[in-house]
Amino acid sequence: MDASLIDKTCKQTPNYDVCVSTINSDPRSTGADVKGLGLIMVDAVKDKATGALNKANELLKQSPGDQALLSCVKIYNEVLQNDVPQGSQAFTQGDSKSAEQGMNDIATEADSCESGFSSSSPLVDNNKALLDVAAVAAAIARTLP
Repeated sequence: MDASLIDKTCKQTPNYDVCVSTINSDPRSTGADVKGLGLIMVDAVKDKATGALNKANELLKQSPGDQALLSCVKIYNEVLQNDVPQGSQAFTQGDSKSAEQGMNDIATEADSCESGFSSSSPLVDNNKALLDVAAVAAAIARTLP
């Protein structure tokens, strides 16, 4: 594992601890280049979005028709069906601008879900985790050679 590349890359992100812990928890980090680190973060985005979607669907069983939850489900589905695959492709192709934009879009979408609730959101922890990994992935995209 190139700890210096991980350290150097993660220092350029808004959340060093999230970056390092996420990357180091993935066995693909051994020998990964910046593209590989970005792909690890995109997979983390996918995992966080999947967890958020599952929780939103569970909450919908208790509150069928809740418009804020329905909106979040739509957002998470968009992230998983469009943004994550596009982000993976952009990192794979070394397209830093598209990778960064895609990850920034996910962060915006997590905020949008959160703001749909009139009071505190039952998905606040999920949205924060999604926003954190998406912001790290966007920052890594800016470092692509």
